[in-house]
Amino acid sequence: MPELSQRRRLLVLAICCMSLLIVSLDNTVLNVALPAMERDLHAGTSGLQWTIDAYTLVLASLLMLAGSTADRIGRRKVFLAGLVVFSLGSLLCSLAPDLEWLVAARMVQAVGGSMLNPVAMSIITNTFTDPRERARAIGVWGAVVGISMAAGPLIGGLLVESVGWRSIFWVNLPVGLAALLLTLRHVPESRAPKARRPDPVGQLLVIALFGCLTYAIIEAPEAGLGISLPFAAVALTALLGLLRYEPRRDEPLIDLRFFRSAPFSGATVIAISAFAALGGFLFLSTLYLQNVRGLDALHAGLWMLPMALPTFLCAPLAGRLVGSRGPRVPLFVAGLAMTASGVLFAAFDAETSDTTLFLGYVLFGIGFGFVNAPITNTAVSGMPRTQAGVAAAVASTSRQLGQTLGVAVIGAVLAAGIGASSYRETFVSAAVPGWWILAGCGAVVLVVGLVSSGAWARGTAERTAERLAAPEVREQVGA
Repeated sequence: MPELSQRRRLLVLAICCMSLLIVSLDNTVLNVALPAMERDLHAGTSGLQWTIDAYTLVLASLLMLAGSTADRIGRRKVFLAGLVVFSLGSLLCSLAPDLEWLVAARMVQAVGGSMLNPVAMSIITNTFTDPRERARAIGVWGAVVGISMAAGPLIGGLLVESVGWRSIFWVNLPVGLAALLLTLRHVPESRAPKARRPDPVGQLLVIALFGCLTYAIIEAPEAGLGISLPFAAVALTALLGLLRYEPRRDEPLIDLRFFRSAPFSGATVIAISAFAALGGFLFLSTLYLQNVRGLDALHAGLWMLPMALPTFLCAPLAGRLVGSRGPRVPLFVAGLAMTASGVLFAAFDAETSDTTLFLGYVLFGIGFGFVNAPITNTAVSGMPRTQAGVAAAVASTSRQLGQTLGVAVIGAVLAAGIGASSYRETFVSAAVPGWWILAGCGAVVLVVGLVSSGAWARGTAERTAERLAAPEVREQVGA
């Protein structure tokens, strides 16, 4: 990528953030619309889970392929294709006559989304080469998630109440078109100096792993273990196949040597845990506010603001802290706040009081606001720039996998707890195990964040980067 002026770099950042906005906004808007979809499409709990997880599952399965493909054939080219496909999928979602159509259209959206976020992050990484500038840019990137969380529930609630749930997908169309036109004009093409070969076997194993694991978790409460266990077995077989097959390839889909870096491995675990907490938190909150408290979509969206605004405010602060002091402080704050929020709901029934509900939302918003920037920065910093697309894709895959598992596990726990009863009668007690799981996710962020951000961890990152960047060094050390 050619050296760009400061103004041009900021413009590229803004364009990349537009792609993140439509992808993130889509998820937060959708959560507010779930009860309306439930009534209109006659969907049960598992159906609602699939409207979310069909998207995040396909996204998680294809992110690494999109990242490596972008490094090979051109990041701008793949980014443009992603904008077109995502916008088309959004249009199909708005036309869905039934649940099956909606789920299929969400999968089309996900194919486009897989070409956006990791590729945009790779473009940012190659545009902002100074570590401090890059950390600040990633902080802005993280703030967009906060904007989507703040605006999504309000926009979604307003659209659902005034026009209907189908209109929530129309928001993506003008933003996607604007991003498309701006990309054509202002974003330069870039690619890795050495093209990576495709890895179809690795890609199929990833799809089998994520798909079968998610299906087994979501369908277990209704289908039973007799149906879900074979899918779990296939997922385990696919995982073992990846661990055996990928190290044998010269250019694997997932370069397992990345995980020799403790910060990179830590960022992966933290991303899965934090976004599992986010997916479960939004799922429980939406169903509680509308199906238990009886709020309409707009007022439920207003109740989400105490979570969304702290995320928006804390994300750029986390980016500056990562740039000046490293990831340890933001990860400590994130883990502590998310754990406290989960415990407040699990042990003290925070839903039953407006004060504790407000406090629980604020704590979670603070925690999630601080966690995103250190994940992204840790995942790509120290890695060779030629592998930026793949490294960013692994981090993005971890986020989507976490959100998929969060919705699947929390939804399954809730469905098992409610059984044949109504939401109003049993929701608070049935949700307690789910809240404890979310508290555990926060604790993982706290502990792993501290372990993976010290001097020992930084040493493993430096050694890993040397091995990845210089083949002759890898041969000398026997890698």
